[in-house]
Amino acid sequence: MNNDAIGVFDSGVGGLTAVKELNRLLPNEDIIFFGDTARIPYGSRSKETILKYARQDVNFLRHHKIKMIIAACGTVSSTIGSKPLVDDMPFTGVVLPAAQAACGATKNGRIGVIGTPATIRSGSFAKAIKNINPKAAVIGNACPLFVHLVENGYTQRDNKITKLAAEEYLTPIKNEGVDTLIMGCTHYPVIKDIIADFMGENVTLISSGEEAAKYAQVCLMENDMLTESTEKGHNTFYVSDSTELFEENAKHFLCHKVNGEVFSCNLEDLN
Repeated sequence: MNNDAIGVFDSGVGGLTAVKELNRLLPNEDIIFFGDTARIPYGSRSKETILKYARQDVNFLRHHKIKMIIAACGTVSSTIGSKPLVDDMPFTGVVLPAAQAACGATKNGRIGVIGTPATIRSGSFAKAIKNINPKAAVIGNACPLFVHLVENGYTQRDNKITKLAAEEYLTPIKNEGVDTLIMGCTHYPVIKDIIADFMGENVTLISSGEEAAKYAQVCLMENDMLTESTEKGHNTFYVSDSTELFEENAKHFLCHKVNGEVFSCNLEDLN
């Protein structure tokens, strides 16, 4: 057993979709979340910059007592590929868990992937899916505006701007006849209803953040690293920009007000 916290990081607040699922699956676990809100989005950065930021995010989490790290960021997960950022504790990104879920859900073997430009450019989800099911057809498309729309609160199901963006991005994937769609950025589940309305009821949506949380649960159980505590776990949040803006945005991902302490850190603290 291990009573240390689970560390989760993201380029912004999208990784809170993983935190929300962790709270549901493992209610007794403490969670430390870091959101690099001062440097979002990572998806439009170079590979070298993304790796630099990711290592800094990991180093920040390691200043706390943690037993596992989740890179709840599709861009980071796609950039690092199958190589974990740490080797002395369990680690997962969102790519493999989402790929496994998609391969288990698809009936016709046609799987769509949406994500940031860096995620789609990397081809990471397609590689992971092909390793599981070599016969699968994978159709990807970048959705660069989705993160900005979510971050700025354009999330209502009937929002005309976001619906228009969804039509633009999702039409090529829908036309390919996919029956499963991976939301490869942890921001995207916030507009899940808009995506689902356009794709239709016969398409299964896979949340990469939720699948990473499920993967983490199994990993901790198999390694006998779950907490001994029978009390409700604590969430602690750190951000590299405004705590007020974080709390305002976070409620869209958590579906409730932030239930934990929120602290601001300087970018210098990440080095």
